[in-house]
Amino acid sequence: MVVPVAFFGVFFAYPVAAILLRGLKADGVWQVGRLWEVLGQPDIRHVLWFTTWQALASTALTLLIALPGAYVFARFDFPGKQALRAVVTVPFVLPTVVVGTAFLALLGRGGLLDEWWGVRLDTTVWAILLAHVFFNYAVVVRTVGGLWGQLDPRQEEAARMLGASPFAAWRRVTLPALGPAVAAAALMVFLFTFTSFGVVQILGGPTFATLEVEIYRQTSEIFDLSTAAVLTVIQFLAVGAILAVHAWTVRRRESALRLVDASLTARRPRGAGQWALLAGVLVSIAVLLVLPLGVLVRRSLEGAGFSYYRALTSSESQVFLVPPIEAIGNSLTYALVATAIALLVGSLAAAALARRDAGRLVRGFDALLMLPLGVSAVTVGFGFLIALDEPPLDLRATWILVPLAQALVGVPFVVRTMLPVLRAVDGRLREAAAVLGASPWRVWREVDLPLVRRAALVAAGFAFAVSLGEFGATVFIARPDDPTLPVAVAKLIGRPGELNYGQAMALSTILMVVCAVALLVLERLRTDRTGEF
Repeated sequence: MVVPVAFFGVFFAYPVAAILLRGLKADGVWQVGRLWEVLGQPDIRHVLWFTTWQALASTALTLLIALPGAYVFARFDFPGKQALRAVVTVPFVLPTVVVGTAFLALLGRGGLLDEWWGVRLDTTVWAILLAHVFFNYAVVVRTVGGLWGQLDPRQEEAARMLGASPFAAWRRVTLPALGPAVAAAALMVFLFTFTSFGVVQILGGPTFATLEVEIYRQTSEIFDLSTAAVLTVIQFLAVGAILAVHAWTVRRRESALRLVDASLTARRPRGAGQWALLAGVLVSIAVLLVLPLGVLVRRSLEGAGFSYYRALTSSESQVFLVPPIEAIGNSLTYALVATAIALLVGSLAAAALARRDAGRLVRGFDALLMLPLGVSAVTVGFGFLIALDEPPLDLRATWILVPLAQALVGVPFVVRTMLPVLRAVDGRLREAAAVLGASPWRVWREVDLPLVRRAALVAAGFAFAVSLGEFGATVFIARPDDPTLPVAVAKLIGRPGELNYGQAMALSTILMVVCAVALLVLERLRTDRTGEF
């Protein structure tokens, strides 16, 4: 447990604390009144209001659209189901910059709506809400659908035999069992949308800003660290409350339920109603999830065939010091290093948390591991620049800063993937191996490793995908001569000119393909088909 605690202490808690101290202290005195001064500003109150209500609206809209999909994946068996599950999950592992770019290509200038009906929605709240549904659809399908597929359908059938209507049986039997899973999914969607950065940065324009976007603006454009620190504290408190409630819902979900093998509950659709439901879900997936990605690819090919892709190799770029194509190699290298770090730290943390004799303090660290997913990545990135600039941690001029920031986001996925598998390992196997004289290293190699190898590969794949798309922290610490793909896309979109816009679409398409391939490989490696992450 020493390595994970040290890693998070040095590369997460220390940089965040450094930036907060820099913003909330003046001449050694805490500026407590600064909190109320910042909250008294009308534009800040507007940002807080918009952040909260768009997160609530995004969560409600995602549940409304995704819950029928969760039922279809849980209860229906149809050709191509496994491939479609992978397709549904692709948006979740896509970088937020790519998601924003895809909806910009669909709803913005020259997009499909503009081309067909002369309507542009790229700087409206609807564009943000739809992009959030696109990004979080898989969270609901996998979290709720995973449990729904394991609920014994005979309980609901028994209620119907006793005279309950189909809706009454579902409301009184299935819904109470699904309640904790729905709540957990809703809280995760709310967390991701409450801290949204890349999507709102691209689609919000000057009109809409979340807390994360405002922190970025205050830090990098206005250079008001005091206001940025206050907003970071507010976001930190909100994220902490969300994670505490989420941990409670997870404990409720893990309570005793009558679960069965998910493969035994899925059946081919029967009757016109079920076939209509399946068709409706397929249409919604095609329109909401596949169409934006298809439009993104189409926009990248406009111009003269592959001219935008060829332009990526040009060394005459006015945006970067190197050809934009080099961002691909940089991103892959950084992501591989970040994956190795995340796998090491996350595996050690999962092994410690899986111990049956783990104390309350160790179990509490499990919740803290989720904080990098919610705490301002902008604050972490800027904190890296401020805190890690003196010996023995003078890393500001080194390339390792980028994979370290990316690994912080990858570790929670490694822990969440490996922890259930490690907890399922029968402790008696380890004890028997030890009794036969095996050393602790050999026990791990002969007992644990064969059982968790595939889970480790899945964890590594998720860490790689999320590291590849990390944007909030990387935008601060990636050097101009070594840009990553998400940073390159954001900078190209921010520059005027059709060529810059087309190159952004081309780089986004390349990034999308890499993430999609990684996800498809993960889906084949998964040992558990219940649909959980």
